[in-house]
Amino acid sequence: MNKDKFENFDPESFDNLLKSKEGTQLDRKQKITSREKIAKTIAAMANTEGGVLLVGISDKGEITGIDPEEELYMIQSANETYCHPPTQIKSRTIHFRDFDTNQFQPIDKYFLIVSITKNPGTFWIGKSGEKKYFERKGDRTISISGT
Repeated sequence: MNKDKFENFDPESFDNLLKSKEGTQLDRKQKITSREKIAKTIAAMANTEGGVLLVGISDKGEITGIDPEEELYMIQSANETYCHPPTQIKSRTIHFRDFDTNQFQPIDKYFLIVSITKNPGTFWIGKSGEKKYFERKGDRTISISGT
């Protein structure tokens, strides 16, 4: 995914965003269910090339919608609590009017585009003090080592 598309998001980029394949620099999440788990993804992207998380979009590219404040809180607190050092994160909330369900009463949906800055040397530290180094390989987050 072209990082310029994140900075200069426009309606033309919308379709490309939904069709983009997950990979080293792109991951989709319908919802953040665990701060520890999303912190692994954040650390992995930071250790690789940086990347973009799309939150509120399914793996198939369908907009499921989220509460953007709650999801952003989960991401920011995961970064601050479990990523050492924390990495720089930028986010953008996108509002989408879904006319597919009912063309006369569209459903308002929101999703997040979260940009994670490249920051090699970011460790994930779990609740028990376990320290691991993660990287992205294709569309997977993998543990490289533990200390």
